[in-house]
Amino acid sequence: MMKKAAVKKSAMYTVDLTKIDGDGAFPCPKCGVIISPDDETEEVYQIIETKVKGDDLAELMILCNKCGSTIKLTGFLQQSEG
Repeated sequence: MMKKAAVKKSAMYTVDLTKIDGDGAFPCPKCGVIISPDDETEEVYQIIETKVKGDDLAELMILCNKCGSTIKLTGFLQQSEG
């Protein structure tokens, strides 16, 4: 009898920044830890990928350090155009 290897698969979430009120902070969709754009320590999250269109930031992929979820942040272009 073979045991299946336990594979920890992290979830992928998308957060549209145009739907967030306030200073841009939001809770992680999985664990609820507050992710703030002002936090530069990388204790709560870390940036894993950036996508740029022209000179503008289009998307940002971050990793929640608490639960391991990958979060895609969108809505940058709409904010810069407004």
